Amino acid sequence: MKKFAAAFLVGLCSGLAVYGQEHNHIQIARENMPAIVTVNVLQKDGSTFTGTGFVLTEDGLIATNRHVLTNALYTNVTFSNGSTSGEAVPLTQSSQVDLALLKIQAQHLPHVTLGDSSPVQPGQTITVIGNPRRLQNTVTSGIVSQVRLQKDGTLWHQISAPISPSSSGSPVFNAQGEVISVAFASLNAPENQNLNFAIPVNYLKTLLQQQGLTLPAINPTTPTTNPFMRHVQKSWQILKQLLHRWFDKTTLQENYENKNS
Repeated sequence: MKKFAAAFLVGLCSGLAVYGQEHNHIQIARENMPAIVTVNVLQKDGSTFTGTGFVLTEDGLIATNRHVLTNALYTNVTFSNGSTSGEAVPLTQSSQVDLALLKIQAQHLPHVTLGDSSPVQPGQTITVIGNPRRLQNTVTSGIVSQVRLQKDGTLWHQISAPISPSSSGSPVFNAQGEVISVAFASLNAPENQNLNFAIPVNYLKTLLQQQGLTLPAINPTTPTTNPFMRHVQKSWQILKQLLHRWFDKTTLQENYENKNS
């Protein structure tokens, strides 16, 4: 009975910890909208183009799509509070997939957290934050419809979350609030509905590694700023302490009984 009770408590605590790691769309939007930017491009022919990007580091490293910067003469970014950066300098772009990196001069910027796109499965819930038609910080939701293998060997995430022109470069978040892919294309036709595609984030990680760029390490012991997560973490710590005390008491009692039997 004691072993069953202990196993039940451990399972309950583990389940609570895993559940608490999942965010809802409101939390994901609130925590990440400040890190989403509008990429403003003045092209060489005098025309303009707009896309979406997201901040990777507090000193101004930004990810977007490669095609957003096509024929760019000058580029800057606009933040969710309306402020505009100085020039956003292109650092590099991928020759394999539709991704590029920009750099602005900044300090203490809010930034996203990159996840791992390897375990992504069809059917999992996603949240997308972008700037369609310059409507800043538009939040849409959906699922990963499928993981598509292309003829060139690359992978695409087909997603159901609605995206529109100027959404190129929008981050796609998983249920934990981590970026798992970058939106880049849609199949637009009257008979098509939500046939949208994104580049898995591991390609972005490869691009960063090729440039010798490292992102801030995530410290799992750092207290979260989310109120619900703080409650979960505190409850988990209390339950762990109770479990340890229960095991210690049970062990002492069993040793005493064995000694006097």
